[in-house]
Amino acid sequence: MGAHSGMSMAMNTDLLTLTQWLSPAFPLGSFAYSHGLEQAMAEGRVQSAAQLQVWLEETLRFGAGQVDAVLLCHAIAGQDMAEQARALAASKERWDETLAQGAAFAETLTSMGHRARPAALPVAVGEAARALSLSAEEVAQLYLHAFASNLVSVAVRFVPLGQSEGQAVLAVLHPVIAEVAQAAVTTSLDAIGSGVLMGDIAAMAHETLDVRLFRT
Repeated sequence: MGAHSGMSMAMNTDLLTLTQWLSPAFPLGSFAYSHGLEQAMAEGRVQSAAQLQVWLEETLRFGAGQVDAVLLCHAIAGQDMAEQARALAASKERWDETLAQGAAFAETLTSMGHRARPAALPVAVGEAARALSLSAEEVAQLYLHAFASNLVSVAVRFVPLGQSEGQAVLAVLHPVIAEVAQAAVTTSLDAIGSGVLMGDIAAMAHETLDVRLFRT
């Protein structure tokens, strides 16, 4: 009974730790990145909650969502995914986005006494999460939720959407997040690839957007 209670306590504490790492309050600078969404909104492709939901679902299932989740799961399993993560960045801004946040993540963890190295964000999180008593699927779920939540926040500020509309979109995406995280655990490295061409093109076009609120 005591051992079971101690294990549950450790898991609960580790869950809170991961929640802190992926919280908007953690100094990653995530609020400055739109992952190309600003460009899509400027072009009129995303102007409503319904359009945002479709954009984010496609990104989670076939874009950076599933790519990052697979990289993260393999990093948790002990593989060095740093170079592969860098190679999979589809544009300069995507490269800057993932590496800058990963470096900020590692710097903050190091200042807190944890072992962490600068790398693309999913790799940095995956390597740090090896020390937690959480499954790769659980870590991937919270990682993807933080990713989607940040983009919902971008749309709330830019479209603009109401807070309630934004939260409704995020809630609808919960099953998608769970599905993508579950699949990532058993996805081989050979199967990694992005299939959201409009998202990648938007990220590239954003580099020359005249008026920008976000870095990507």
